[in-house]
Amino acid sequence: MSHEPVDPVALTAALVRCASVTPEEGGALQLLEQMLTDAGFTCTRVDRNGTPNLFARWGAKGHARSFGFNGHTDVVPVGDAAAWTVDPFGAEIRDGMLWGRGATDMKSGVAAFAAAAVDFVRDTPPDGAIILAITGDEEGPARDGTVALLDWMAAEGEAMSACLVGEPTCPEDLGDMMKIGRRGSISGFFTATGVQGHVAYPHRARNPAHAMVSLLHRLTAAPLDEGTDHFDPSTLQVTTIDIGNPATNVVPASCQAVMNVRFNDLHSGASLTAWMETAAAEIAADTGVEIAVETRLSGEAFLTPPGALSDLVAGAVRAVTGRAPVLSTSGGTSDARFVKDHCPVVEFGLVGKSMHQVDERVPVDQIPALKSVYARILKDYFS
Repeated sequence: MSHEPVDPVALTAALVRCASVTPEEGGALQLLEQMLTDAGFTCTRVDRNGTPNLFARWGAKGHARSFGFNGHTDVVPVGDAAAWTVDPFGAEIRDGMLWGRGATDMKSGVAAFAAAAVDFVRDTPPDGAIILAITGDEEGPARDGTVALLDWMAAEGEAMSACLVGEPTCPEDLGDMMKIGRRGSISGFFTATGVQGHVAYPHRARNPAHAMVSLLHRLTAAPLDEGTDHFDPSTLQVTTIDIGNPATNVVPASCQAVMNVRFNDLHSGASLTAWMETAAAEIAADTGVEIAVETRLSGEAFLTPPGALSDLVAGAVRAVTGRAPVLSTSGGTSDARFVKDHCPVVEFGLVGKSMHQVDERVPVDQIPALKSVYARILKDYFS
């Protein structure tokens, strides 16, 4: 029995019209739940601590072959609405583009994999299961989004054999890059506490700014590494140094600084924390200034080694776009950092040039092409 195929462009537009700025659900998950339920998927809202999430499965629970898609419907704030040339939630189509917040990141990706999944199970029901794990909290704290979905799946005996995250991955053209891993991210927060005093009598003071400068120089003076086979060199950036001292004749009592490290698989959150703490302790001993260190780990570096899953996705990309995607670990973090603890995971999606920008937009013709890639992945996986 043939069915009218799901139009991924219309579905993207409908999702963009949902003002789902983190942490608001905005109607996006409700829209998807209705469509997927109508197509025979078993849908469950897995909300946790007010964070909206949707789990959808077609096929038998616990099947040995369960292909999963992961994505998010939440979007970053619009910013200055007056700077936009379109309604940020109008989903206007003009000049070959679909405009609006989330058009690129990543409502088009969610629409493409949802449309591909619905058409696939209607037209060629597979021997296996298809799972869609969609969160409303990827752009926010991400503590109760994909993590909550994976926790719920573990408790319920639900599992994906492999997963594709539909984030934008291509720098220039659809098909030119996929992600087989991501760098880790850790932030270090430093507070140096000295002794306030008059600048003319430095022997009576202990300057925390000098200690902080020494610490930051030590941490930034040499490269962390030279990279690995699949990762670029790790990078460190100081993002702020704060004293808040309006007086030019006063040695301040304290100084704060923050830095972020994007690291490859030569390091871990624990090893980098120890590195920062050791450097701070040595500078403190040299200067007599107390230095407190706090770290916050957003995610560890991970790699899905090239193999069956990356070959599957790359083959589908090449079949649809004619391009052989570069296997990359570049860019920021994504929810793949959570999925990697559940099953093998890779990422493939659209060109991400305008994500998070004013006048975010996606070329209309890329959306059905992406759906075709996802459909080909399903066909090849279950063949």
